[in-house]
Amino acid sequence: MTLRRLFTAMVLGSLASGPALAQSVIDGGKVDEIVTIARGYGAATLENQGDGNPRIAGNIKGVPYYVFFMNCTDHTACEDINFYAGFASIKPTMDALNAWNRDKRFGNAYLDADLDAAIEYDVNLEYGVTRENLDAAFGVWSVLLEQYTEYVGYKPSP
Repeated sequence: MTLRRLFTAMVLGSLASGPALAQSVIDGGKVDEIVTIARGYGAATLENQGDGNPRIAGNIKGVPYYVFFMNCTDHTACEDINFYAGFASIKPTMDALNAWNRDKRFGNAYLDADLDAAIEYDVNLEYGVTRENLDAAFGVWSVLLEQYTEYVGYKPSP
């Protein structure tokens, strides 16, 4: 590529990224927008947690999960969200969970209070993220669910 073509590509690329800076920001107070993004990956309904904070009950490819809104002020302005899925009666070994946590960058695997398989993934929304960024986080969660269910032997319902 000639120097002129490289320079032109760089200028056009920087111009194209300009509107990205003007994108709307989603924070933990925009619950309806977050539910809409969740629905892009499967069924998702808005519920309330016991403490009054919102949560999403979702299902991706037959795998149920929750998105808990955390560190909320007045049940509306929440600093972060926690993706969670638990798998009753599936009891992987600690060695298997340690291997997952060692080999995977995202998603913390552990045994819940009943010693069943669980996985979580946290996303900080304190100062907001673009819609595209949050959609990408849901995409990561979707992949994590698929990989983790296969890893622990969970069979999704059709």
